[in-house]
Amino acid sequence: MNKIKAQPLLNYIENFISLTDEEVDILLQNISFRNYLKGQYIAQQGDVCKSSYFVVKGCTKMFYLDDIGQEHIIMFSIENWWTGDLGSYIAQLPSDYHVQCLEPTQVITFSYEDREVLFEKIPKLERFFRLIIERALVSTNKRLVRNFSLTAKARYIYFKEQYPEIEKRIPQYMIASYLGITKEFLSKIKRQLLND
Repeated sequence: MNKIKAQPLLNYIENFISLTDEEVDILLQNISFRNYLKGQYIAQQGDVCKSSYFVVKGCTKMFYLDDIGQEHIIMFSIENWWTGDLGSYIAQLPSDYHVQCLEPTQVITFSYEDREVLFEKIPKLERFFRLIIERALVSTNKRLVRNFSLTAKARYIYFKEQYPEIEKRIPQYMIASYLGITKEFLSKIKRQLLND
């Protein structure tokens, strides 16, 4: 993979660890770049998540479908975020989630096998992945607490303040699904906020 395409990932990695030029070359040999169309699936529920994806450009949603076909959005990912079912990727077991592109999306992929090769050749990448997985775990736990302890209105305000870029890019019914409420209830909350 060429360095120019990988630059967003390299910049991101530099926030956690420093790589030598030789290590960058090894990394570039063990990752790939992929384009997806709007609506295309990066991963599907029931399949093993063979790769982890760093979003270079675009927006994705991770969701599961329940037994009656109801969609439940777990997370969104935009530029410089990761996407994919981490549990499926780490355990190499069938995924509980779909990952679908909401915009034309470019990702850098780390296959499970290539990541293991990278860990052998560049041990500090294990630290890098540990740090980002720890951040993901903390973020997930905080979201669970918010879902249990905050009202729907407070959850929406938090979402709006923390992720203004995402709110501008996705339909309201998807935000409602992410918040665990109906789109009608979200419309009511937004009207209340306008009147406050």
